[in-house]
Amino acid sequence: MIKTIFIPAYFKPIIQDIFENIPTGEIKKNWLGSEKPVTKRVASQKITGWSDSEIDGERLSNDINNEIEKWSSQNVRVISISPITSGRYNYQFSSQGISSSPRLLSDTEKVSGGGSYGFGYGYSYTEGVLICIEIL
Repeated sequence: MIKTIFIPAYFKPIIQDIFENIPTGEIKKNWLGSEKPVTKRVASQKITGWSDSEIDGERLSNDINNEIEKWSSQNVRVISISPITSGRYNYQFSSQGISSSPRLLSDTEKVSGGGSYGFGYGYSYTEGVLICIEIL
């Protein structure tokens, strides 16, 4: 019997340093006698979003290894491991803003010329991996 297993890929987290003022528990008096809590500026890394173009290859590798380990205790043979790719694109198109002067077709008919512009881009990324195993 042959079985296929899909392992999804996840996008890389976007990690940024976030600075926070953390109270130390101490209180400082200024020269007028008023008290003010002492704070310490601490940087910590936090996930602020997810990439829309980079795959977390390390996590994908671990997920594949975990799945293969799960099946290794049984009598199976890995036939293939294939990447599954998807794509994204974006474009902008406009038919306004570019014009040409009218041209004369005949004595009674005028047609105005025109133009348009556009640009776009596209890219692919690994959506996941398909593992094909044979159960012996």
